[in-house]
Formats: sequence, structure tokens, C-alpha cells
Amino acid sequence: METISRLRYFIYLSILFVGCTTGKNALQKGSYDAAVSKAVERLKNSPRNEEALKVLPQAYDLAFKSHLRKIDEAKMSADVLRWETVMYEYQQLNQLSDEINSSPVALKLVPNPTKFIAEVAEARYKSAEVRYTLGVNQLKENNRVSAKKAYYNFERAQQLEPTYKDVKNKLDDAYWASVLKVVVQQVAVNSQYYKLSNQFFQQQVNEFMINYRGNRFVAFYTEQEASKQRIVADQIISLSFDDFIVGQTYVKERIEKVKKDSVVIGESRNREKVYGTVRGTLSIFDKRVSSCGLLSMVISDLSTNKIIRQQKLPGTFVWQDNWATFKGDERALDRQQLAMTKRREVLPPPPATLFVEFTKPIYAQLVDQVNSFYSRY
Repeated sequence: METISRLRYFIYLSILFVGCTTGKNALQKGSYDAAVSKAVERLKNSPRNEEALKVLPQAYDLAFKSHLRKIDEAKMSADVLRWETVMYEYQQLNQLSDEINSSPVALKLVPNPTKFIAEVAEARYKSAEVRYTLGVNQLKENNRVSAKKAYYNFERAQQLEPTYKDVKNKLDDAYWASVLKVVVQQVAVNSQYYKLSNQFFQQQVNEFMINYRGNRFVAFYTEQEASKQRIVADQIISLSFDDFIVGQTYVKERIEKVKKDSVVIGESRNREKVYGTVRGTLSIFDKRVSSCGLLSMVISDLSTNKIIRQQKLPGTFVWQDNWATFKGDERALDRQQLAMTKRREVLPPPPATLFVEFTKPIYAQLVDQVNSFYSRY
């Protein structure tokens, strides 16, 4: 009984598989294009497959009529982008024709499938014309939101007809009208001593702004670049270190009494080993040099003369060192403790280096904040 059940299951799967690969199921579900594709592929591998031979002419006829109906409906609709629908439907018909032409058996069943080359070209041209006109009208509204919409329409027009009128120039005009221009002021630090270190942070900020790709409709400029290119800024980002402490030193001493039992401490008169306990005092020193700072980020909108974002970004860097001194029998120490006693106190990095280090986490936060804030424009 079990063998019979397995055989029935196998036969069921085989019938289901054949139905899928011949396009019968797709035809029954109304997926006429898919039914044509599957039937053609099946006939390429099995030219005498009865199911596929039956499915193909039915599916193609239904698919052909379905696309023509959608084309007529689109042409009569009020949709401003209707010609793109018309173009798409004609392209689908051409794809069906190509699939039929790829199989000699399929061509016998559907002789001379129609291709709509001129119709596609006409629909593409009219689609580009509509997109171009929309873009021109939106650009005339003279605001950034409409300019951004115009850019997308000109971009689509160029994709459809690369040489359509002056679409390339219009695309450039719309882009610069839609770009938010942001000037990033020099990072301020109230210390002559740390100006050189601040240049490293400033360089990182400049490189980020130059390589910014988070939103193509946002462009960053230094004050020098904006002045040189005569850029009229929409916003200004002001950055300044409100407060910072460099090289605050803490040294902590921890004293431990150590001992180890069963250590050979000598020999008896008859040269037998004598075991005993060895002891000592271990002084462990932990040194921390802490540096921290607070960067103020203020974004101002020049059209309203208002602050639209204000944030404090903290950063901390802690340099650490440890060593130890010991009095007593070194055999009381384990390997790690002994290694610490061989170390000597190390001088911390110079203040300029410490300044650079605590600005690294600040820079990471700044990048995140800028990316997040300007993703909405």
C-alpha cells in the first residue's frame, strides 16, 4: 500500500510539473504572457509536447488581445503619463513576438507574430515630450520642491529620448535649482595651542563634505569655495569646540600581599629539598590620562534666519598604562605579576595627539547626524 501511495504521489507531481512547464496553469490563471513563455520553452526542449502545442496558440491570442485592449484604454484615459503605458504594452507585444520567433515549432503555430516597432518609437517620443513639458512647467514655479520634480521628469525624458530638444541643459538647470547649498564654516577652537590639532579634524570634515553622496540634492561648500564660485547658500553649518580638557591624569596604586607555598627554599644536611612559603608586597600602579571635548553643531536656514538644528556632540579618549613594583621573594609572583614588575612607567602621548584622539568619536557622530538630517531633503 505504501508503494502504491508513493507512486500516486509521484504521478501527481509529474502531472503538476508538466502543467507548469507547458504554461497550462499560467493560462488558467490569466497570466497569458507567462503562459506563452513557458509553452515556447517547453516546445524548444520537447517539440511534440501535446500540452504545449495546445496552450501556445490560445495563450498568444489572449495575450495579444489583452495588450491591445490596454493600449486602447490608455490612449483614451486622462492620465498625463498614458503614453508610457502605451509604450510598455507595445514592448510587451514585441517581446512575445521575439519569443515566438525563437522557436520553429512555435512559428508554425503562430505564423508571422506582429511587431510594433514604429508604434513603440512614437509612444517613446510622445512620452519624452510629456515629461519634458511637465519639467518645463515645474521649473517655472521657481521653488526647490518643484525643481526637484522637474529634474526627475527631465531625467526620464532623457532616458526615453537622449537627444530630445535641449533636455540635457534643462536637466542641469533643474538640478542646480533643486540642490540645497550648504556652507560649512571653519571649525572654531578657542586655543592657539591646539589649532594645529584642530586642522586634522577640519580636514576630516572637509573630506567628508567633498565625498558626500548621501543625497544628490544636497551640496556642501567651504566658505572659500562658496565665495570663489559665488554660491548663494541656503543653509550654514557652524561647528565649534565649546569645551575640552586634554591630559587630565589619574594614578591609582593598589597594594597586594602575595605568597606561594611549597617553594624550595633550600637543602637539608643530607641534601634533601626543603620546602617553605615565600612572600612579598606587590604595588600595582594604574595610570589614566583622560581627554574629552564637546562640539557644538548649529544649522541655520538663511531664508528664515532661524536655527533649524542645534546639537552638542561629546567625545572622550582615555589613554591607559600600568606597571608594578615589588618587595620580597619574586618566586611568590605568577607570570603576569612578574611581567608587570619588569615594566616601567610610559609617558603618555603629547597633548596634540590626545586632542586628535578625542575628536575621532565626535567626527563619527557628526557624520551620522549630517547623513540623517540631510536625507530628508
